[in-house]
Amino acid sequence: MISPNKDNLIDCPLCGEKAGCYSIKINETKNSYLCLGCGHQSSDLMKEGEYDVESYEMEMPELYKDMKKVDSAGRVWYPSVVNIQEKGTVFMNGTSAEDSRWSAIRNIELTEEDKQKPIFKGKSHKSDSTSLKDFGNDYLSALEHIGIDF
Repeated sequence: MISPNKDNLIDCPLCGEKAGCYSIKINETKNSYLCLGCGHQSSDLMKEGEYDVESYEMEMPELYKDMKKVDSAGRVWYPSVVNIQEKGTVFMNGTSAEDSRWSAIRNIELTEEDKQKPIFKGKSHKSDSTSLKDFGNDYLSALEHIGIDF
């Protein structure tokens, strides 16, 4: 269960979700943010006009660039990607910001045969394509689909 005091949850500076945004200290004056409501992430270091957004976006999917948002403090926010080897991946899916949705795919343990394949070297799990599911705007349900409990 999420505890606002223990987990340092604040109201999201982007979407306003009440006590739904993790605020994690980077240093004495800066924090990073991950909202469980809208699923976007940012930090006090990623300010419009102060941060090299173009370089950051060079390897980013077009969808994530299209979904970039800026809050009232000038922080640049992007959809998050959660990838946990033993559990699965949550990501924003779609061809444009207008048709985007949160999706999740669970991971399964590798078979002995899989472990012999070079593509899986050093890994213990792989994506299970049969578990891919879309969740619309419901980021929290996508996280729960891969086994992250709150």
